[in-house]
Amino acid sequence: MSVGHVQRAIEASGIPTVSVYVASFGHIPELMSLPRSVITPHPMGRPLGAPGDGERQLEVVRAALQLLTEPEPSIVEMGHRWRPGGLIGGRQNVDGYS
Repeated sequence: MSVGHVQRAIEASGIPTVSVYVASFGHIPELMSLPRSVITPHPMGRPLGAPGDGERQLEVVRAALQLLTEPEPSIVEMGHRWRPGGLIGGRQNVDGYS
């Protein structure tokens, strides 16, 4: 919740912010009335996606940056599912964890 407090303080000074939460904490943005948040279906510790999955990570970052252009408060839930994979140390990561 401390991220939400920091986000609200920064917003109060006129700087737009966006936060990215995993689904386990997806209730926090609404509970704290945060202005802009992206909720991903990824597990804790992987809010942007699996290590090595640059495509998914870029999708999440683009969604977050897009929210910065929104004048109204908005919470976006990413519709994709957790996708394990990517390369870890040159080998295929089959379980989504490093």
